[in-house]
Amino acid sequence: MAKQKVLSVAAAAMTCLMLSGQAMAHGDVTPQGVETGDLTKLGEEWLEENPYRGKDNENYAEAVRIGDSAYNQNCARCHGLEAISGGIAPDLRELTPDYDGDEWFVYRVRNGAVRDGAVYMPKMADYLSQEALWAIRTYIESRRDEM
Repeated sequence: MAKQKVLSVAAAAMTCLMLSGQAMAHGDVTPQGVETGDLTKLGEEWLEENPYRGKDNENYAEAVRIGDSAYNQNCARCHGLEAISGGIAPDLRELTPDYDGDEWFVYRVRNGAVRDGAVYMPKMADYLSQEALWAIRTYIESRRDEM
C-alpha cells in the first residue's frame, strides 16, 4: 500500500513538472502583432537609421516601452529575456547604436536567417511594421548598459 502511495505521489509530481515546463514555454513561434501607439509613422520605405534613437528624441520613451513588450513577445525566445542572450542566438545588445548596427539589423529583420534550408529567424518585416521593429531596436539599444 505504501509503495502505491509513493508511486502515486511520484506520478503526480512528474505530471506537475511536465505541465510547468509547458506553462513556462515561450509559446507559438509565429511573430505576434505589435500596437505602435503614438510613435511617428514611418511609411513603407525602410529607413537606413533608427529614427527613435536618443534620449532627447520625442519618440524615445514610447519606443522603448513598445519595444520592450514587442521584443519580449517576439525575440526573447531565441535572443534571451530582457535582451540578454542565453547563447542560442546572437546577443543583440552588441550591435553598435549607429549606422553599421542599423544596417545589420535592417538586413536581418527583412531577410531573416536560414541555414541549410532551416529557418532560424523568420523575415520579421513580413509580420511587424517598420515602427515596431525600430521600437525593438531602440529597446535593445537601451539595454546596452546591462552588458
